[in-house]
Amino acid sequence: MKIVLIGYMGSGKSVVGKQLASKLNLGFKDLDTEIETVEEKTIPQLFSGKGEIYFRKKEREILKSILDSKNNLVLATGGGTPCYGDVINLLVSDKKVRTIYLMTSLKTLTERVFNEKRNRPLISHIKSVDELTAFIAKHLFERSQFYNQANFTVKTDGLTIEEVVDKIIQKVN
Repeated sequence: MKIVLIGYMGSGKSVVGKQLASKLNLGFKDLDTEIETVEEKTIPQLFSGKGEIYFRKKEREILKSILDSKNNLVLATGGGTPCYGDVINLLVSDKKVRTIYLMTSLKTLTERVFNEKRNRPLISHIKSVDELTAFIAKHLFERSQFYNQANFTVKTDGLTIEEVVDKIIQKVN
C-alpha cells in the first residue's frame, strides 16, 4: 500500500509523512525532493527558470513513476499536486493508494508559512500576514474540491504530529 498525503502548503505533509513512515516501517518520499533530485534544481529555480506548466508536467510524471513502483511507502505531495490535470483521479482510482487530506485551518496555515515564504515560490512575493491570509483563503476555496476527494480527511488543528499520525493509522487500517 502507498499512503499519499495531500493538503495545502504548511499542513504538515512532510513532517507527518516521515513520522508515519517510521511508525509503519515504510519508506518515505517527498515529491518535491524527488523532483529536485531528478531536475537537479530547487523548486523555486524550476518555477522561475522553466515556469509552472513545466513544473506541473514534471511533477505528474515523477508522481506516476512513484505510484507505479512496487514499493509500499508514504508519499508527501506538494500543496498543488492533486489540483492539476488528472492527478487527483490518478490517486483516488488506484486501489493500492490511500490518499489522506491533512485539513488545516486558514489561521494555522498562515502562521506556519508566513516566515517560510521566501522558500515557497507561490507566496514569496507576499508582504503582509493579511495579504497571505487572503491568498491562502482563495487557494483553499479553489483547491478544496480536489482535496476533498481524498479517501480520508484528518483535521490537524490542535493535534501533535504523533496524534495526526495515529489518526491516519486508524483510518488506513
